[in-house]
Order: sequence, then C-alpha cells, then structure tokens
Amino acid sequence: MTARIYQRPKSAMQSGRARTDEWVLEFEQSEARRADPLMGWTGSGDTQAQVQLRFESKDAAKAYAEKHGIAARVHATPPKTLKLQAYADNFR
Repeated sequence: MTARIYQRPKSAMQSGRARTDEWVLEFEQSEARRADPLMGWTGSGDTQAQVQLRFESKDAAKAYAEKHGIAARVHATPPKTLKLQAYADNFR
C-alpha cells in the first residue's frame, strides 16, 4: 500500500487561498480501473483510492504514514510565482 503526500494547490475556479495550507495523504490505486458493462461508468474495486486524509503539516502526515506502516512519497510544493503587470500592458 503506497501513498503520496502533497500540499493542496489553489483551485483555478477561486480567487482565495482557502484550504491551501493543509497537507493531504492520498492512497495510490492498486487496481486498474475498468468500465462497467451495463452503465459504462469507470470504476474499480479498490476502496483505498477514495481515502484522503488531511493534516496540518507535512511532518504530521509523514508521522502518520510511518506509524501505520504506509510507504509514502512526499511531493514538494512548487514555488509560487507572481507575474506582475499593469492593465495597460494588455494594449501594447
């Protein structure tokens, strides 16, 4: 059972930074997805892929994974870059 630990990114559909400071431990899929023959929906029998655990810090998430014997990979948060430009630059 493997998992990945990452910091939740800001949604493109919102201007605020709500819930971007929390860290998420998410289990990777251990079984391939397949199409349901009757409805055509995609699914799998792996219920661990539905689990997302939220933590206050990266260290808390790593400690939880170590305590429960979960092999976890930490994905680094990319640096935030701001592109500052004036409104007048749109018309150059």
